[in-house]
Amino acid sequence: MPDPVLPFLNSCFPVGTRRLAAHANPVAAVLVGRTGPLRLERDGQRVEGDVVLVRPGIIHAVDFAERGADVLYLNGLAFPFDAPLGQALSGKLAYAAHDAMQGDASAVAALRDRLAPSAGAIPPAVAAAVAAIHADPMWRMPQGELARRLGMERTQALRLFKAATGQGFRAFKLWSALQYATQQMAEGALVRTAAMDAGFADTAHLSRAFRRFFGLTPSAAIAGLSVN
Repeated sequence: MPDPVLPFLNSCFPVGTRRLAAHANPVAAVLVGRTGPLRLERDGQRVEGDVVLVRPGIIHAVDFAERGADVLYLNGLAFPFDAPLGQALSGKLAYAAHDAMQGDASAVAALRDRLAPSAGAIPPAVAAAVAAIHADPMWRMPQGELARRLGMERTQALRLFKAATGQGFRAFKLWSALQYATQQMAEGALVRTAAMDAGFADTAHLSRAFRRFFGLTPSAAIAGLSVN
């Protein structure tokens, strides 16, 4: 699901399980429970709601009501709240989140604008590099190539990329590949095929990244698709 203004992909995935083990989202994520509220937990902290925006980079577990939830990952979005773990959304924000879950790019853009109305465009050279990474999941763009594309020294290029995208260069490439592999599996691809097509060393490599960022195994995620 490409963003109509920004170069990022906004991935929406179903979660058919009742619980996600401890994990950390690499980007801001909106969770919408299907049949009831969900609960985020971390070290005694809790956030509950029917719609919750999760702060990226914070290890947490999630409990869902029956039939799980839908999750929308908003790449490149700065978390707009002071909440340390996540923020329950209500009113117009909640309605916008429900609309965005339908997969329409303009609805996702509307949600992003409500959450971060002052967010501007990223530098064109960075946007082009992001688009190139998304376009070829098997290719892990080298740092030298990024520097060449941005027309600056390597360290400066890496700093500009992180400032513009909210993720380090290596982390961004891994997350982009994982989103691609997850989409392939959601469409019926075997785990080993998705791993190969997304440039992972093997199935175990993909599975480790999957658990780290999603809190469950690829097989558990695939099994949960049957509850949709």
